[in-house]
Amino acid sequence: MAISSPILDIQHATVYRGDTLVFSDFSFLLHAGEHAAIVGPNGAGKSTLLKLISGEVHPLALDETRVRLFGEARWSVWDVRKKLGIVSYDLQRDYLICAEGRNVVLSGFYASNDTYEHQTFTRDQVDRADEVMRELGIESFATRVFGHLSTGEQRRFLLGRALVHDPPVLVLDEPTSGLDLKSCFQYLDLVRAQIRKGKTVVLVTHHLHEIPPEVDRVNFLKRGQVLADGPKSALLTNDHISSLFDRAIVLVQANGWYQALPGLS
Repeated sequence: MAISSPILDIQHATVYRGDTLVFSDFSFLLHAGEHAAIVGPNGAGKSTLLKLISGEVHPLALDETRVRLFGEARWSVWDVRKKLGIVSYDLQRDYLICAEGRNVVLSGFYASNDTYEHQTFTRDQVDRADEVMRELGIESFATRVFGHLSTGEQRRFLLGRALVHDPPVLVLDEPTSGLDLKSCFQYLDLVRAQIRKGKTVVLVTHHLHEIPPEVDRVNFLKRGQVLADGPKSALLTNDHISSLFDRAIVLVQANGWYQALPGLS
């Protein structure tokens, strides 16, 4: 039986942001249905990894370097938009506050930060946007402007923007940052629903409580290096997390979820 190409194949990548070396000999491989959490402290390189996945930054063109998306070494930005649904903190921060809710979702068809007069939408696209809003429980906010929505409501609209193409992969950057407990749990329920529908999910985070039970693979990233990559049950231990974050941490676990607490120094 033929083995399918991985969704994401990064091998021996060296990446600079300006004059700063972020990754040196970085590798990461992801197959369909293999949900993963990229965990690391601030400055680990998580935001650069997001930009590498989305094609916003590129590695040095070295002989040993390979970056492939869905088996392709070259892809257009439109391919990325249709196959990867990305929701990032940068997107929420920079999105135009005057955009109406429905237009936030529709903007996913153009990867823009609002809809504009020169953009056209078919009846099927408008119907798809409405379908996604109903699925995410935000249809009642369709005419509200983005800047008047709560942080949790904004996050759900941006998730809708990512889902409007029905991409096979979701990449979520610190998905519950800034949300209260109720909104946090609601959002994670929506993520779990997408996993049950068959989407592959990649979380980029430093918050362990954001990792749903369905995500079984964890990758530890620190100062641009992969410290460990393997099953969640093996890596989410007091010793490993304490080493990753350079302080004593104790983990508690319930119903497949993890939470980090201060340990004794």
